[in-house]
Amino acid sequence: MKARNSVRSLKQKPGSIVIRRRGRTFVINKRDPHWNTRQG
Repeated sequence: MKARNSVRSLKQKPGSIVIRRRGRTFVINKRDPHWNTRQG
């Protein structure tokens, strides 16, 4: 899946956290909310 690769790259951004909730993968970045994403 293309989205998974982008989530993996977003993990490298400063301040980001990868969380799995209800079968979905989220990237939450409080320092820069522009990078918030959801997959699944």
